[in-house]
Amino acid sequence: MTVPVKVADGLAAPPSQADVSSVLDTIFGAKTSNASVDASYGLCELLLNSSAGFGGLTQYGILAEIKKAAADKKSGLRRESAQNLLGALFERFPPRQPASELVFLAQDDGAMVACALDALADKGSVVRDAAQYGLDALFAHLGPEALVAGLLPVLTRYLSRATGKWQGAVGALLLMQKMADKARLTLGSTREQAEEQDILREAMGAKLAGLIPVVEGQMHDLKAEVEKQAVKTMTSLTSLLSNDDVAPRIPLLVETMHHPSAEALQKAIHALSQTTFVAVVTSPVLALLTPFLERSLNMPTTSQEVLRQTVIIVENLTKLVHDPIEARTFLPKLQPGVKSVVNRASLPEVRELAERALNVMDKAMAGDDKTQVVERTTAEDVAKVLDGEVEREKKKEAVASGQLDTYKLLRPYLGAMVAEDVNHRFIQRIPARIAPYLQGLMQSADAHARVAAAVHRHYHDEDARKYGVPDKEDDGEVEIVNAEFSLAYGGRLLLSHTKLRLLKGHRYGLCGRNGAGKSTLMKSIAGGKLEGFPPQDVLRTCYVEHNQGEDADISILDFMAKDPTIAQEGIARISAVLEEVGFTAGPEGRQSHKVGSLSGGWKMKLALARAMLLRADVLLLDEPTNHLDVANIKWLEDYLKSHPDITSLIVSHDSAFLDNVTTDIYHYEPNKKLGHYKGNLNAFVQVRPEAKSYYTLP
Repeated sequence: MTVPVKVADGLAAPPSQADVSSVLDTIFGAKTSNASVDASYGLCELLLNSSAGFGGLTQYGILAEIKKAAADKKSGLRRESAQNLLGALFERFPPRQPASELVFLAQDDGAMVACALDALADKGSVVRDAAQYGLDALFAHLGPEALVAGLLPVLTRYLSRATGKWQGAVGALLLMQKMADKARLTLGSTREQAEEQDILREAMGAKLAGLIPVVEGQMHDLKAEVEKQAVKTMTSLTSLLSNDDVAPRIPLLVETMHHPSAEALQKAIHALSQTTFVAVVTSPVLALLTPFLERSLNMPTTSQEVLRQTVIIVENLTKLVHDPIEARTFLPKLQPGVKSVVNRASLPEVRELAERALNVMDKAMAGDDKTQVVERTTAEDVAKVLDGEVEREKKKEAVASGQLDTYKLLRPYLGAMVAEDVNHRFIQRIPARIAPYLQGLMQSADAHARVAAAVHRHYHDEDARKYGVPDKEDDGEVEIVNAEFSLAYGGRLLLSHTKLRLLKGHRYGLCGRNGAGKSTLMKSIAGGKLEGFPPQDVLRTCYVEHNQGEDADISILDFMAKDPTIAQEGIARISAVLEEVGFTAGPEGRQSHKVGSLSGGWKMKLALARAMLLRADVLLLDEPTNHLDVANIKWLEDYLKSHPDITSLIVSHDSAFLDNVTTDIYHYEPNKKLGHYKGNLNAFVQVRPEAKSYYTLP
């Protein structure tokens, strides 16, 4: 494949073949490393500052010379110079001419990356160091989409070939591990970094079905170094799963891959059978678990008890697969084994369980009228949209002469990157996957931006057709909070660059499984530590708690007046507000009773009276129905619903209470975001059935 030399305005004329050959002679004839490196950077600048650009890498035979020198067994200097030049190209070209990624990653199946990986086996340390420098430089300059659509296939092919060198295999596995580690959500990341982590995690997770077998094979390599790195890489890859049910079992599953045996498989199946699956099961989870289940079903020596456990796991997992396309991808691998259990299992109970699992699998793959089947966008789908826009610019004579051949080479690569953004709903990232790559192909100054904007508009509209139009924030209601923040506890990231928007008078249920961080969020707001949440002098927020134990020996009226802020309201108003919530005035009234004498229900009423006297705009209620009887719970429900000027954020395990009072639900999503759902708890569970596991409605 030859990339045509680019001819563009505003750049120097392309150098002659003689000029380039002279620089190449200097690079490969250098007597010192520094001289070779300096000449390599000089060649980069010669091409980048001329109209030759990245097209000159093939046009002048530069890549061919690198391959030739890299294979020179007689000269370590030439092999080092080859890696010095390759490293310079990897470092200088992608940031300034992103389309050069095509040459490094797509041309000849990524032969230049393979050239650097092979050099990691060189007997000379300077050659190995130069090769590693180049690989690290390339990795650093690739965006998430390019890593997944460009570099990942190159690494997979390298690991799959029989002739690869073991040091190169270690290098490829290490790059794969770096990619997975880069996808991890981290404390202190910027919004842009968090977005890149999100798309990389989603896109890599979707590729696990192809990655796991390749890396698992390396875990059994005869070279201890390859085996050790493969285990590390597999551990990092499995961290891409955003599933709290499976996460505790991952070390055992990786160990079972590393040291496979019938006994190890039996232990893994037993551990999975002890797991309560409640989270939605997506492609990454299926990619990890399907091979274990398939082996268990198909091994002739599997006991009836293990078969029973296996078909139960299959059924429970399948019930949580909400996407028929993902079901159709993985479940057919399990169907023959489950059918075999139906036909051959010796125990009637096991046959019956397998039959039930088979029925659930059929339903999951078929979907139903309520299931929204969203077809995946392919690279070719994107390329066709691109073709239409490029053709439109061609008619305007905006495409540079002779650059259509370059575009034809680029289109599959651009299509693959944009398809990742479309399928994982990072639509806002599309323009940056197109415009910089097409810039050198257009002779009109803004034609590349027009193409990118048109493709972005197309997929923005398509996303709205598939998933509906997001609620607009200008909904006519009074917005009192619109915060974007991250939240951590004890070094553990709970929420990453998520939004919390509160409207006046709404009552929000804060929902998520135990340990998600609901109370941590409430306390962070109450302590004035949540980034973006309005301070007390702007929005009066009150944490409602029925814990007044330290003042048990003073009267209720004195307890309230003790607070300097409340004292400013005056005794008369304090008494009136207490009376409003049921504390009668006078020497014999409840206001004269000791705080320590109050039951749970009366303590809650006292806390609400305090919030009223503080003129709270927002109430933070953490398990407000604890220690309340039915009558007091009803009183609290009525109180909250009768104050439309107060906004509430509520954490409660009392499903009936939440269902009765909430107008909206905020839910802790697997991607460390808060998902907003309009309606009460019942409406939320209809949309997210897995929430039934931790919120049980009557």
